[in-house]
Amino acid sequence: MTVPPKDADARRAIAPVIVYPNDSLAAPDLALYTAALATAERVHRVMAPPRDACTFHVPAGSFFRITSVEGPQVGDLNLWNAQDLNERFFSGKTRALHGTHLTKGERMWSSLPYLRPMATIVEDSLDWYGVDAFGGSVHDVIGTRCDPYTGKLLQGTQYHHCCHSNLTRALARHLGVSVQAAEPHVHDVLNVFMCTGFTRDTGQYFMKASPVRPGDHLTFFAEIDLLGALSACPGGDCSSEHSSDVAVCYPLQVDVLTPAEGSLGAWQSPEPNGYDRSHGV
Repeated sequence: MTVPPKDADARRAIAPVIVYPNDSLAAPDLALYTAALATAERVHRVMAPPRDACTFHVPAGSFFRITSVEGPQVGDLNLWNAQDLNERFFSGKTRALHGTHLTKGERMWSSLPYLRPMATIVEDSLDWYGVDAFGGSVHDVIGTRCDPYTGKLLQGTQYHHCCHSNLTRALARHLGVSVQAAEPHVHDVLNVFMCTGFTRDTGQYFMKASPVRPGDHLTFFAEIDLLGALSACPGGDCSSEHSSDVAVCYPLQVDVLTPAEGSLGAWQSPEPNGYDRSHGV
């Protein structure tokens, strides 16, 4: 290791600066969304089977709820603009704006050049968990999704029921295209119910047994027309491993809920980002 300079401690002691202060972000009207949710009725239900994925459509101004059923299970969530798959969930910018884990009142933002809210979390039954003694928390935007390429790289395996492959198959079925055509649209996820963090000594991404139990749920308000895909991770509750047929796995339930007409008042779907895209030219 390089010999530390004389002012090493002074350099380390410099206070951090938040890169993207979010106090200028328009806050979602949670009171409005909560009141509308109280009037909502279920219009569709779909299940993500263990070690597989499902797709679902949510019109702008409706809600969708992901619920743990049967046993503790984590899921990997992808979102797209239902009319344009080029606009999709941007986990990196969401992480930069809100932090490593999401909860009630925070949003899933879309990719450049659109960069607008796609969905707002209005209910989180695991918000009590907070940050544990290991630095772990729930619903992360730091893990990319388990995938067969990393499995091949690290273990030399050919495993086809990791979340990347599950999402690819589900999207291919929905679009009526080959998995090769669907795969480029699959992207970094919101890890629903997953408990994760970074080790304090090496800074490595870790997972631990999820605190989720049957009945726990995460409810979102669709800010734009959404196509969603949810994978029930082959790691089950991710207490030991995440890409194998060994872990006990359970399904995840997705409900789409439509609020009563007029319950959202004058709410309007957000427009794409207003940057003029001239890039200085």
